[in-house]
Amino acid sequence: MKLHPAIDNGVTRGTSGFSGGTLHCHCETNPVLVRLDSNVAHNHACGCTRCWKPHGAVFSVVGVVPRDKVSVVSGQEKLYIVDPAASIQRHACRDCGVHMFGRIENPRHAFHGLDFVHTELSDEAGWQEPQFAAFVSSVIEGGTRPEAMTAIRTRLSGMGLPPYDCLSPELMDALSIHAARQTGVLKD
Repeated sequence: MKLHPAIDNGVTRGTSGFSGGTLHCHCETNPVLVRLDSNVAHNHACGCTRCWKPHGAVFSVVGVVPRDKVSVVSGQEKLYIVDPAASIQRHACRDCGVHMFGRIENPRHAFHGLDFVHTELSDEAGWQEPQFAAFVSSVIEGGTRPEAMTAIRTRLSGMGLPPYDCLSPELMDALSIHAARQTGVLKD
């Protein structure tokens, strides 16, 4: 079973001290280029139906990077927001459809200031490896047969990617801490 090209042959560990690289869309001429001046964090396989996936992949692989470390080097005019109403506004290439980065514009969102990116769009090696799998059950909504779920979870676990049907416990804690601070339940 193919899950994603970046993990199908095992998870490749990232390089300590890796400081970023350039992402490119799939256009053969005039590609959109996005520079990341940082490594990603919380890199993970994602089963949601909103994230961009390469053709034939069941999961995306997505990490976050500080927004101020993301810059469009070329092709800005080709970018559009896939769904302006979504929490994560995914900026995609009009020509090839590849999502170059997802940005949260709502300053009250716990992840405001982070952009979501797909490191497989980079030719550089050294990016943080996937750490876990999120929204695993959502692959059913993308067309995966329910009876495949046990095999998928077993395979992810065998690769060292704990499968969750939400985000990792650390990220879920971050969301809850943010919500508690917003409502005044938790004070610093």
